[in-house]
Amino acid sequence: MGIPSGIVELLGSLLAIGLVIALLRWTFGTNKTHPSPPSDDPDDPMGVGLLEQVSEAPTESAAQVLLGRLRAAGIRATIARPTEDAPGYRVLVFPQDAVTARLVLR
Repeated sequence: MGIPSGIVELLGSLLAIGLVIALLRWTFGTNKTHPSPPSDDPDDPMGVGLLEQVSEAPTESAAQVLLGRLRAAGIRATIARPTEDAPGYRVLVFPQDAVTARLVLR
């Protein structure tokens, strides 16, 4: 007597599912060996990285208007949401565009 084909199919299916799970875990699993990014940077208390603030707006829609004016002038810009330290919406640009952005927003 041999092994019934139903059991072979079941074991083959479970093996295939286990292999897929192992591959997904290996590909997308969390790896604790990667260092986590620093929570607070004393040199960048606002957390904007390389960007420089050129304006501040009280509402998001006002900040979007300023953003549109900068983009129309060919200046890459973004908006930072309010924080406890900065209650308004901040318009940020790269340092090399800061002077031009301030002139555009006058």
